[in-house]
Amino acid sequence: MSDYSSGDDLLDDVDADELLLAGPKRVNAAAGDVQQPSKRVKNESSYKQYDDIARSILKRDFGYDDFRHEQAAAIRAILRGDNALVVFPTGAGKSLCYQIPGIAFGELDAAGLTDRQSKTSIGSGITIVVSPLIALMKDQVDALQRRGISAACLDSTKTYDEQKRTNNSIREGRLRILYCAPERLNNEAFVESMKFVPGGIRLVAVDEAHCISEWGHSFRPDYLKVARFVNEIKAERVICLTATATPRVAEDVRRAFDIGEFNVFRTSTYRPNLQLHAEVIGIGDDKFPRMLKFLKDHSGPTLVYVTVQKQAEGIADDLSKLGYSVACFHAGLSTEQKTQTQEAFMAGRVRIVVATIAFGMGIDKADIRNILHYDISSTIEEYSQQVGRAGRDGKPSFCMLYICRDDFWLRENFIRGDLPSRQSLQRLLEDVFLHEPTAKLPDGSDVIRLSQLALGKKHDVRASPLAIILATIELRFGLIRAITPEYSIYQFEVGPNHYTAKRKWHKIDVHTAAVDNGLLRADIVRKLNEFNDRGLIQVKASGVVNRYKILKALPKTAKEVGEITDKLLTEMEDREADAMKRFEAVSDLLTDSQCFARALTKYFGMELPNGKPKCGHCTYCLTGKPVRLPSKPQRPVNMKGIYDILVACKVRDDPRFLARVAFGIKSPRVTALKLDNSPVFGSMQDHEFESLLREFTKACESAGFKPNEKFS
Repeated sequence: MSDYSSGDDLLDDVDADELLLAGPKRVNAAAGDVQQPSKRVKNESSYKQYDDIARSILKRDFGYDDFRHEQAAAIRAILRGDNALVVFPTGAGKSLCYQIPGIAFGELDAAGLTDRQSKTSIGSGITIVVSPLIALMKDQVDALQRRGISAACLDSTKTYDEQKRTNNSIREGRLRILYCAPERLNNEAFVESMKFVPGGIRLVAVDEAHCISEWGHSFRPDYLKVARFVNEIKAERVICLTATATPRVAEDVRRAFDIGEFNVFRTSTYRPNLQLHAEVIGIGDDKFPRMLKFLKDHSGPTLVYVTVQKQAEGIADDLSKLGYSVACFHAGLSTEQKTQTQEAFMAGRVRIVVATIAFGMGIDKADIRNILHYDISSTIEEYSQQVGRAGRDGKPSFCMLYICRDDFWLRENFIRGDLPSRQSLQRLLEDVFLHEPTAKLPDGSDVIRLSQLALGKKHDVRASPLAIILATIELRFGLIRAITPEYSIYQFEVGPNHYTAKRKWHKIDVHTAAVDNGLLRADIVRKLNEFNDRGLIQVKASGVVNRYKILKALPKTAKEVGEITDKLLTEMEDREADAMKRFEAVSDLLTDSQCFARALTKYFGMELPNGKPKCGHCTYCLTGKPVRLPSKPQRPVNMKGIYDILVACKVRDDPRFLARVAFGIKSPRVTALKLDNSPVFGSMQDHEFESLLREFTKACESAGFKPNEKFS
């Protein structure tokens, strides 16, 4: 599971009837209680009164005397019924902008400050928070519950009984705030149930809202479905929150949720206590001794950001051998290991954490003194978010980034690896469109089942671009709609008190078992979960299969598929070019003749406070000179290297695949052919990728390859 993941692929152990909190079949007798409340407050003169209520909640439930920055204005906009966009830097208190309204709605109703009756059996509705990170959701729910606020989280770690308790709380009008991941919106039973929540959905809060924008630095296709969800459940209002929205991304978010220009609330990214610095490192091997000097000169809690998991482990191990109090953090660690590292760092038992990108999301540690970027960041947004984790107590903090030409290859590697070849893309689409339906829904619609893992391996497409491809087919072309996914394989271990056997784990293909025995799949899954909850067996589910409802006749002809292929490929090529530009913008920011802090604020469409021309304490301001990065040496293509790759790899149907091998980019097909263990893999990583692509295109064409033919 990714660090930046909800782990919320599905809700596989509860069927639609269980999830419908008060669906049409269940509420006919109480139809008079279900109403769609007015979005606006009772009258415009009530503003001061609900300002007072908001401040009362701030003091009573959160212990703060006053709001900071634009918090009060954003909360006022939400309480008066408007949609809003909040762009606050990391640590500036975005969560209060939806938590306080989520608590306030009931009090406003009771005070007669809305068009609802002050006392009604329909309840005061709920606030739904869509967030991409399961750990952050859990932390916020725990914090709210400690304050006596009714909050819950629906995610894939919850048992069947826990989910039922949450559903009961919603049905009975006791829950105020519900957290869920964007993937949950693919669950049709959940979406349907939200339409019948007693009191309605008062607010949908979209955390990390930059994920909605295809031009944001961490685009997530499931976020594109949030706007559709908001409309379908008739949510009264929406608040979108992010720490990293450029003007272009902010415009995308505004357009998606109909947010007025005057309801965008921004706080400057500038933090006067943060000293931003950069140093050029000649070769990668020089970074570790440079870091040792940095750690000696700068005491206090420190985050060291690296790019890959192996690097995090290696550096942490080397520092530990030198006597440093250090731990590593990355997506490959177990949840228990990550929790232990986070808690040790928060408690001060560990001084240094060497981590990949995700560490720090939701970490509220005020005294982080140093941020060290061991490698260059992939985007300015990422850099801004990470340095923003330092010095939240207002005390001076030091942020250092090492710029080394050796690192540029790795960043380009990640970017280039996401664009499939045209042949791979067209063949993948043909596979999807020619899939035979496996089931029918009650409305007569056909359903197809797709394993994204199997599709990616078969057609040499990574998981991230594959998700974008399928979301685009759904949202832009309107051909399919994702519905509740399911696990295909369940493994169970019989408890030691009930059965002893040599074979510990037993495996069952639930779909096949249901078909062969004339049973409902949901009944088998429910029984397995019941035995698991009773402690009779231990269940492990695997093999996620995505299901899609067919909305229109799927393209069948080569011409139809080719047209969609061309449109998708053009968009993906544009996205790759944009990603390269955003990476280059990081080195430009740190090597141009400019104040780092001012350049950073300008990137997000703002200026330093009070018209200041510079911060006075970044590398450029202190030296008066730009950081000089040696220019990249231009070298002709090594034709001997091209020849060696063509000898080692017999593939001639995909020039991009060969260029990936030369550049050292892993993909499902590279792994399947075991080329990542070949001496030629990555042997030309010092070349321009486009030059490699041109040479391998020539080689493939001379072998009879035609750019538009199918991938074999």
